[in-house]
Amino acid sequence: MNSYSKEVGDKLNALLEKNYDAEKGYKKAAENTENVALKNHFNRKAAERYDFGHQLKSEIKNFGQEPDKGGSVTGSVHRAWMDVKAVFSADNEESMLEEAIRGEKASVEEYNDVLNETNLPASTRDIVLKQKNTISQELNTIKRLEDLS
Repeated sequence: MNSYSKEVGDKLNALLEKNYDAEKGYKKAAENTENVALKNHFNRKAAERYDFGHQLKSEIKNFGQEPDKGGSVTGSVHRAWMDVKAVFSADNEESMLEEAIRGEKASVEEYNDVLNETNLPASTRDIVLKQKNTISQELNTIKRLEDLS
């Protein structure tokens, strides 16, 4: 397959936007905690999501489509990551971790939706699967951190 269908391109751009949102959410979480372990975790996750975004952008471009630039109005309906105002109004570390867990679970579902697309090129399937597996594995880390707070 030499190009994505519009549907596949839209789904990948939705993942891209989700990663932009997750990166911003994790950066905000790192700024709002004094707990060194949490701060390091959130900063690492922000960098990871930044990398995921660049991988997805490159893959989208490789197949002749234009990646979303982030922050677009069209994607806002699909962005369900952290509601920063609600989460950080109390600066509560437990609520930050709960939101991170909720956001990561939603991410896994979105990645699964893309992986269910039958017309994915092998290179795209590999990238999406690797990112999804990383997010799934990290859910356990977040849950352990929540137990420590």
